[in-house]
Amino acid sequence: MPNVFYWIFFNVFVLIILAFDLGVFHKNAHVISFKESILWTAFWITLSLIFNFIIYLWQGPDQALSFLTGYLIEKSLSIDNIFVIVLIFKYLQVPDQYQHRVLFWGILGALVMRAVFIFLGIALLERFHWLVYLFGAFLIVIGIRMAVHKKKEVDPEKNFVINLIKRFMPATSKYDGDKFFTKVDHKRHMTPLFFGLVMIETTDLIFAVDSIPAILAITTDKFIVYTSNVFAILGMRSLYFAFAGLMQKFRYLHYGLAAILIFVGVKMILTDIFKIPTEIALVVVIGILIISMVGSAIVERRIDQKKS
Repeated sequence: MPNVFYWIFFNVFVLIILAFDLGVFHKNAHVISFKESILWTAFWITLSLIFNFIIYLWQGPDQALSFLTGYLIEKSLSIDNIFVIVLIFKYLQVPDQYQHRVLFWGILGALVMRAVFIFLGIALLERFHWLVYLFGAFLIVIGIRMAVHKKKEVDPEKNFVINLIKRFMPATSKYDGDKFFTKVDHKRHMTPLFFGLVMIETTDLIFAVDSIPAILAITTDKFIVYTSNVFAILGMRSLYFAFAGLMQKFRYLHYGLAAILIFVGVKMILTDIFKIPTEIALVVVIGILIISMVGSAIVERRIDQKKS
């Protein structure tokens, strides 16, 4: 069976799941509870691991390990994206019951953008091998900046895409249920919900610039890179609802994410000198995440004890 059919089957499968997600399970806008978000998070992780096992049976342990490592890296970096989404929804005061709708369409757009970035990135690396050093250096710089600059700011007035769209369509500061557009004086206006969607799309575009080179350090197999990205992004919505309120508790997590980017950047730069095995990369990424999260939990507990 030609490889193109694997791509078609996978994307049709994803579209069917998304159709059930929005058309059945989340047909009516409602506040996503912590329990519901945990169940959905478990569902997406389980689905990813099942697919990982299929890769193992189909293409062998090496490809399965590449998928798992790439998935974990993308999943880890998506946590930083969640920080920004929290700020966006807070700034725009998006009602809780409408946040899932914004994230659904935002992530659907992110899947398309990631696919473009993946194919473009792999094509460039195959044509210009020296770019691997540039990507590696770029990840190291981004990692250092992430460690140094912790504070993030969100302001729709500074968003280039929103300001560009405003030139062609008026906007209103009032919500109209879960609608992205509404009628004001018989004229079509953008709602703040649409602003939230645009900001999520543009911020994901920025994060893709970091995350795609990171996974290319693990493998340049288009199918593995794409599918691991898709599963990581699909699970980001439920992860947001599960941990959005707890993000501030993980005070050292951004240092861990910065360390992962720096490690992956070093791995890319050393690729022609010393190839770090994928299994070692997987252990390092897991270790960094555990240390940063456990360290955050210990410090937070001590702070709570002092307050009490």
